[in-house]
Amino acid sequence: MRRVVLWVQRHVVNPLARPVAGRIGSYALLETFGRKTGRPVQNPIGDGLRGDTFWIVAERGRKAGYVRNMAANPRVRVKTHGRWRTGTAHLLDDDDPVKRQKTEKLNRLNAWVVRKVGTDLLSIRIDLDSE
Repeated sequence: MRRVVLWVQRHVVNPLARPVAGRIGSYALLETFGRKTGRPVQNPIGDGLRGDTFWIVAERGRKAGYVRNMAANPRVRVKTHGRWRTGTAHLLDDDDPVKRQKTEKLNRLNAWVVRKVGTDLLSIRIDLDSE
């Protein structure tokens, strides 16, 4: 089942969501830099913007490619509400991701999907640079 979910996300959901993520209020676009290539990699994610902090709950934890990229280089960009912002990602191994989804009032549909298909949830806090 996990392989099917990953295939659908990679080949159906992400290509369809990538062009509109960051323009629609409930979704954003995360840009990390490839840990081997250094090239920018963009992934659609739920919009977790809260002031100058951006929250993500990664459904595959440290196994997700974008999380491995952040571990190698924590400098990221996030496109939300039509504009790009830069910041520094922090992987929070000791945080409770389900509680984080609730306390930060993250997008309910996205949070539900992450909990249902997620195998190893991980909270990530991105401290956005001052504008």
